[in-house]
Amino acid sequence: MSDKITAAVAALSEKVVGADFDGSAKFVIEGEGSIVVDSTGARASDEDTDVTLTADADTFEAMMAGDLNPTAAFMSGKLTLDGDMGMAMKLGAIIA
Repeated sequence: MSDKITAAVAALSEKVVGADFDGSAKFVIEGEGSIVVDSTGARASDEDTDVTLTADADTFEAMMAGDLNPTAAFMSGKLTLDGDMGMAMKLGAIIA
């Protein structure tokens, strides 16, 4: 597992634990790997989820740092999604 994935799992776990997130989402960080987020937290995985969000490492890091709003990233084409838009919006509200 890459250092970026390890750091991303830790950052997402911190944001999701205790949050009201009742679905599942997968972040695909191009060139690094995948992270699944659900009600139990975050983990490195490539399993099927309600929504898949794909971005490059710089975009993902900017979203985690709070420097880039996930909705703005999507609207500008830096973040793509496949699946349940509502679930993506719920997750966006948690990580923003």
